[in-house]
Amino acid sequence: MGMRVVVLADTHVRSGGRRRLPDGVYDLLQRADAILHAGDVLVADLLHELSGFAPVFAVLGNNDVELSGLLPTERVEELAGMRVGMIHDSGPSSGRAARMRRRFPDSGLVVYGHSHIPYDGPGADGQWLFNPGSPTDRRSQPHHTAGLLDLDDGRMIHHEIRVV
Repeated sequence: MGMRVVVLADTHVRSGGRRRLPDGVYDLLQRADAILHAGDVLVADLLHELSGFAPVFAVLGNNDVELSGLLPTERVEELAGMRVGMIHDSGPSSGRAARMRRRFPDSGLVVYGHSHIPYDGPGADGQWLFNPGSPTDRRSQPHHTAGLLDLDDGRMIHHEIRVV
């Protein structure tokens, strides 16, 4: 059975802060079967909020001080028959594809964050690399973004970076 997955990273939402997820993210979450968060969540409150929409799979980011010990630094999940590796910091873009293939040899898809630079493209040896960018902190990017994946029977049916 197919699965719609919303992919987030680098949300940098703080409890009681002015920053919140954009409405476009909430629109995506309404139809999510699962949510992947590739780190820099910052507070457990956001994970709790996201879990009200769908199961959440998250990894620890370099700014996730409050979540240290609660989230793994990397993980592999099987979603709709596809093995998905997750890590926050995939390292420099040079050599990334080979590095992610070595780190997640059995994953067809690797989701990462940290750079705030959206990427939706091939890795090494048929692996796909996906960075959703950031929905709240675009840095030098033109837009705030999030990711959307449709998975079914061990394959990616659809993948895109959405402006939110």
